[in-house]
Amino acid sequence: MRIRVRVPATTANLGPGFDAMGLALGLYNEIEAEPAPALEVWIEGEGADVLPRDSTNRVVRAAAALFERMGSTLPPMRLRCHNRIPLMSGLGSSAAAVVGGLALAQAWMGSWDPPEALLEFAAALEGHPDNVAPALLGGLVLVARDEDGLTADRVPIPPMRVVLALPGVTVSTEMARRLLPSHLPLADVVYQIGHAALLVHAFREGDWKLLGRAMRDRLHEPYRARLIPGYEQAVGAARAAGAAAVCISGSGPALAAFAPEGHEAIATAMAAAFEEAGVPARTWIVEAASEGVQVEVTSG
Repeated sequence: MRIRVRVPATTANLGPGFDAMGLALGLYNEIEAEPAPALEVWIEGEGADVLPRDSTNRVVRAAAALFERMGSTLPPMRLRCHNRIPLMSGLGSSAAAVVGGLALAQAWMGSWDPPEALLEFAAALEGHPDNVAPALLGGLVLVARDEDGLTADRVPIPPMRVVLALPGVTVSTEMARRLLPSHLPLADVVYQIGHAALLVHAFREGDWKLLGRAMRDRLHEPYRARLIPGYEQAVGAARAAGAAAVCISGSGPALAAFAPEGHEAIATAMAAAFEEAGVPARTWIVEAASEGVQVEVTSG
């Protein structure tokens, strides 16, 4: 038996949708698994020089957690992880590892529950749902938790391309969360609600002008921007090159720029702006991914 799992990167928050909104992106980690005499973990690509190759690997831990939940233990297997999602980038590498591990374990056990069945458990392992939900379901996903538990729903959006710019700085999620205010003035709360609602409508309609206005935030971006050298310059360069909207991806430091066209020019402008600020940067142009995690099982 051989199992192949493909998990998309994700960008969460999207401005005002803090911890409640995420979008799957066409940048993928792939995992291959097959039986082996003992656990083996092979890693290539992003994080190959730092990620653990034993039972502490995040993919392995997620898979083992699902086996344990089902009253079993992780069988010995050989894992090959082909990573394209940069670590600590704000592009959902941790969520991809969790979702990939869970999908792998589910397939190994021969269970074919829909991805939604893994959502609550994935969110518990990851600590928050806004990245694991689009990694599981694909597309633009809204998430909320209340007294009845966690719910997630996809919003249909037209095809679109996204420019990602990742400056060469480290921003941990924990560090980025410590900067956030514990209270907001009522006016800012109203601002957030209104802009989040407009943002969903703008995405659904493909309204680029509205998207640029709706993707404004007062809750986290003004604080997290301080951790990203060259942030103002890169955002300004993206807009000057034709971007309709720009946001910090997750907790950063990656930025995501949305535009109907001219993506190559936007990517070049953002990279140049970061370079002028003294920070090297990598860029990608990716599709918004309509599908979440995908699994293929073959015999032999």
